[in-house]
Amino acid sequence: QVQLVESGGGLVQPGGSLRLSCAASKNIFTLNAMAWYRQAPGKQRELVARFTSGSSTHYADSVKGRFTISRDNAKNTVYLQMNTLKPEDTGVYYCYAQHLFRHDYWGQGTQVTVSS
Repeated sequence: QVQLVESGGGLVQPGGSLRLSCAASKNIFTLNAMAWYRQAPGKQRELVARFTSGSSTHYADSVKGRFTISRDNAKNTVYLQMNTLKPEDTGVYYCYAQHLFRHDYWGQGTQVTVSS
């Protein structure tokens, strides 16, 4: 079992920045995948950024150049640095992890609202 706890969401003006954190209850070296997803009101949950094999990363086209996923292995924490935020980035952001290639885990989500 893996617990994921997100933090760092909030209200920010367009053009602003936020950093989300996802603290895992297990050593993240043991997790074969970690990612950030988001869900806007009335829309399906979508992938924002993820670590692929090793330390490679993948981003949704809509956030490339603005968002950065990173990790601190010593703290078992994954981050999402979000810059130049836009109103369309508004939504609930979820941390995701996969263990042993078959067990999927989700955090409770953190709300990000981009509005003036």
